Amino acid sequence: MKLSNDYVVGLVDGEGSFTAFVRNLDQSTERKRRTRIEPRFYVKLIEEDKTILESLKDFFGCGSVYFQKDTRPNHKNCSRFEVFNRDELETIVIPFFRDNPLRFPSKRKDFEIFCELMARIKKGDHLTDVGLRRMRILKQQMH
Repeated sequence: MKLSNDYVVGLVDGEGSFTAFVRNLDQSTERKRRTRIEPRFYVKLIEEDKTILESLKDFFGCGSVYFQKDTRPNHKNCSRFEVFNRDELETIVIPFFRDNPLRFPSKRKDFEIFCELMARIKKGDHLTDVGLRRMRILKQQMH
């Protein structure tokens, strides 16, 4: 299935997410992630709609589609299309949504914060404690 730009924008407005895990330096945990910040773009749909996610992967020419089990009562298992490679986020995903703006104000806000986080990563802010703390505060403004 060939997807149009408008279809992709609508799909991401409804089912997509721009997010980042930002390590909390003030919280001591036994299990620490290797990285300090993990930016991610994803779309999650029920398993029956996996073909749409495969088409989305073809559309962007990057990312992965994988199964995501859901054990909550009254929920179905899902599939997830995800891009976490920083170069692909910077050179493919972000330019697409700059040229094809999201329509939901809340999703546009998350995207702009995501872009700011990516810019700070590029500058190396995530490599300092002060920079990482500022990025964590910024991330908390996302939906």
